[in-house]
Amino acid sequence: MRSWGKLGFGWPARIAGLLLLCFWFGASIGDDTPAVPAQVLVFGDSLSAAYQLPTEAGWVAGLRERLAERAPDRFEVTNASVSGETTSGGLSRLPEVLETGDYDWVLLELGANDGLRGLPLTRIEANLQSLIDRVEDHGARVVLLGIMLPTNYGPAYAEPFAAMYERLAETNGLPVLPFLLDGVASERELMMDDGIHPNAEGQERVLENVWGVVAPLWELDECSVQSN
Repeated sequence: MRSWGKLGFGWPARIAGLLLLCFWFGASIGDDTPAVPAQVLVFGDSLSAAYQLPTEAGWVAGLRERLAERAPDRFEVTNASVSGETTSGGLSRLPEVLETGDYDWVLLELGANDGLRGLPLTRIEANLQSLIDRVEDHGARVVLLGIMLPTNYGPAYAEPFAAMYERLAETNGLPVLPFLLDGVASERELMMDDGIHPNAEGQERVLENVWGVVAPLWELDECSVQSN
């Protein structure tokens, strides 16, 4: 077998070759670079914007805190919710918001203000579909957070409004929380005096509702929780 010397390589070349071999071997063992956290965007209205509460009392802040405790460094949560937002306003605002990050997940919570204004259901659904399309075009996955209207809106409007979210979820193959305020809106002690927005205690229950949907998606089952 011919040696490097006989092939005309001197000691500097031999050392360089050994360094290259060590680099290749080290790289083959594995890369210890930390994984990039998944980027989560919450895009909603006052129900997600901690309406009339300190930001840290809202369910989104609670989600951020829980993820930091139970899945350290795996997620980063951005809240781009605005009180009073409608689906039309969301459509206008979404492109700029999406430019602020490389989002993996978008928790979409809009439509309540449209419904409270009694806007045509066909328009609300079309806007929500456009929002879903734009998020998916961005490369993110949508979790649809639905809402229901107060009973005084009547079943002719309120029932198809509620069904709209599950229909959109089925059509687009999305995970869905049918009613964000499930177990909250019906409990006066968990709601503000306006009967529309959850108080601080109600926000904690909203967090549990959202967690029940996202935890399985993000593989945050009980075993992983206990191990952290």
